[in-house]
Amino acid sequence: MGSALFLHTCANMILTKKLTKKYGDHVALVDLDLEVQPGEILGFLGPNGAGKSTTLRILSGYLPPTSGECSINGKDLALDSLGARRNTGYLPENFVAPSEMRVQEYLMFRARLKGLKRGIAKASIEEIVKRLGLGPRMRQTFAALSKGFRQRVGLADVLLANPPAVLLDEPFTGLDPIQRQEFREILLELSQAGKAILFSSHVLPEVEEIATRVQILNHGHSRAVGTLEELNLHLQREASVLLVLQPGFTKARENLEAGRQEFQFEFIALSETHFELHLKHLDLRPKLFQWLGAQNFPVLEVRENRPDLDQLFRSLVEEDKP
Repeated sequence: MGSALFLHTCANMILTKKLTKKYGDHVALVDLDLEVQPGEILGFLGPNGAGKSTTLRILSGYLPPTSGECSINGKDLALDSLGARRNTGYLPENFVAPSEMRVQEYLMFRARLKGLKRGIAKASIEEIVKRLGLGPRMRQTFAALSKGFRQRVGLADVLLANPPAVLLDEPFTGLDPIQRQEFREILLELSQAGKAILFSSHVLPEVEEIATRVQILNHGHSRAVGTLEELNLHLQREASVLLVLQPGFTKARENLEAGRQEFQFEFIALSETHFELHLKHLDLRPKLFQWLGAQNFPVLEVRENRPDLDQLFRSLVEEDKP
């Protein structure tokens, strides 16, 4: 969207501290700390019911927290709600507009509602419509649009007043693969222009493809946060080795038990021929491989089995089950 998208310099464009939300006896969020800087895309990952939508609704000003702090571009939502909301663009999961309104009418209505003067509103709409490819749809009613174009209208609405912080709740839901790719490219452009973007998802590949950092939420608790590289380093510390032996070798357990203490690994017999070795220290892998080669093991295969982010996500969710 060209020069109209300016770079913001607030250290933490989106910030929460010990954010908590309760509905009676139900606790939806517990002491959530979250931050998104300008130019950053934070992927908010969690299963349905984890508290993602609740967080976004609080940050957008639609829902008050029970306790804790949250701010947008330095504007505290409790002390300056209007100022915070003027710095925020929010796209809910199920975005809707009046079905009988034409796209052009709707965007002008929303721009005026956001306080833009008519001339500025018209220029903003023209620029956004051009970037989002909405030109051929401007005279169509919202009811006539596909899911993909409805999402684009929603994003156009979000960007009308050029907010520095963008909140997107499950923005890829219902989009086909081409629409998903186009939407991802738009979000990457927005981040490169300095927008702080927080988007929720329960689908890991969506998060991995564009997020600069990932925060995993489950049962209202933040379970992990970091860049993809940082989370991958965490996963590498939990790597295991799969050892496949020739059928008929009967001393596998005895030999592995002999090496278990020296190389600090635990092993699980997956079958008579397949063993999974869990190392406590990955820097012992070279010596372990040398040791395996010196044994009388009829080894058919040795393969390092490194978990991926999907496995981390699943393991964290499984840990939280009652």
